Amino acid sequence: MPQQIICSDCGYVLYEGEIIKSPYEIIRKFNSRCPRCNRKLSFSPENVEVVLWDGGSNASKSNNK
Repeated sequence: MPQQIICSDCGYVLYEGEIIKSPYEIIRKFNSRCPRCNRKLSFSPENVEVVLWDGGSNASKSNNK
């Protein structure tokens, strides 16, 4: 699965799928609130984590900070 968007507060999976979606699209879908913890959702590019997968096992991990 190439994309997963997760609430940074409670860990709720907001989106998980093969089709790449904009974080802003997912934020709009949930009316800017996490359905689990009600935290205000926002997108910050410096908090994006990129994980490369090789056959389902974590091969390399990079955190853009």
